[in-house]
Amino acid sequence: MLSLPSTARNNAVAVLGEFVGTFLFLFFSFSGTQIANTPAPADGAAPNASNLMFIALAFGLSLMANVWAFYRITGGLFNPSVTLALYLIGGLDWLRAVLVFVAQLLGGIAAAGVVSALFPGPMVVNTTLGGGASTVQGLFIEVFLTTELVFVILMLAVEKHRSTHLAPVGIGLSFFLAELCGVYYTGGSLNPARSLGPAVVNHTFPKYFWIYWIGPGLGSLLASAFYYLLTILRWQECNPNQDSDGMEKGQKSISALSDDTRVQLPSP
Repeated sequence: MLSLPSTARNNAVAVLGEFVGTFLFLFFSFSGTQIANTPAPADGAAPNASNLMFIALAFGLSLMANVWAFYRITGGLFNPSVTLALYLIGGLDWLRAVLVFVAQLLGGIAAAGVVSALFPGPMVVNTTLGGGASTVQGLFIEVFLTTELVFVILMLAVEKHRSTHLAPVGIGLSFFLAELCGVYYTGGSLNPARSLGPAVVNHTFPKYFWIYWIGPGLGSLLASAFYYLLTILRWQECNPNQDSDGMEKGQKSISALSDDTRVQLPSP
């Protein structure tokens, strides 16, 4: 691909980017519309719009606030799927990735335990299939939702630009959107730590629990592969000077991922 003339390569990036971007835009738009217009299936209840909105807001705002607080400290990953993506693109070495992976799982269990102890009544935050979704459908819903979230993180937080300090906003909005489309059918996990914590505390592991590991893992792989392909194609040359950061055409981007900048985000 790099042997192609720059015009041909840039056209390839434009076509690829517009195809994937249009797909993701309409996938989430159609998904939300489908959920809003779904009648009650024979074995369940119709979507409750206010409940879905409340849950999506809780997750999206919580992720945004905590990423904003922790991105100077750790990068604000909070998700083994994101950790996997950072490792795959060279943003984390294997030791840091393993340590962070374990810490995230333990954090999810601790959070579920504290919520269970603090709030009266049974804890009802487990991720479960609903709305008549099959195991295979649930798996691929998790794959596509995680792909969107991880790709947004890679482009907004890993790639450095003038508005990197606002990356938590885009990340939180991406998670909010994913939850709107996923909560009704899968519980909207996108994160093994999010599913493992409540499952451990409630001692509830449905037979399809594996989709909350494999789905986000595959989504992370897919997002990382697409990001890597764009990097090989020098995506920054396709539509340059969009960040008003003085970046000239052909200048090396954060894709090089130097040791001192690849995870630590700059202060605003």
